[in-house]
Amino acid sequence: MGLRAELPVVGAVAAGGALGAAARYGAELLAPTPEGAFPWTTLVVNVTGCALLGVLMVLLTERPTEWSSAPPHPLLRPFLGTGFCGGFTTFSTYGLQTERLLDAGAPARGLLYLGGTLVTALAAVWAGVTVTRAARVTAARPPGLPATRRRVRRPGSRPR
Repeated sequence: MGLRAELPVVGAVAAGGALGAAARYGAELLAPTPEGAFPWTTLVVNVTGCALLGVLMVLLTERPTEWSSAPPHPLLRPFLGTGFCGGFTTFSTYGLQTERLLDAGAPARGLLYLGGTLVTALAAVWAGVTVTRAARVTAARPPGLPATRRRVRRPGSRPR
């Protein structure tokens, strides 16, 4: 594919990224982090963005169900995933805030932030994926059918 064919994707990522970055900046305006304090706002933004990305990837990439048989628009994933979630979450600020906590003589807080963000972000992605898959199965199940009888297959998985 040439650059010309990729321009709509670049535009979708840029537009989503602008909205995500504006949302992150808005979160910092609503709950600014004082110098040397634990960066709760960045932690919440990153964990929320990870959970949202988990939800979106299930909804946008896994096999459609009975209630959503049409595939999503091809620009929706770059707009929401790479664009919005990428612009909303911030690895560079996470790194800078960790360094500042360590440099300010707060190694325990710095290491707690470093490890805590990684653990909670991964847990948020897992929770987003798991809850969304469960919700899809429940929504797709006809009334009266036990929950153990109906499953949504992941791409590449074999039928049971």
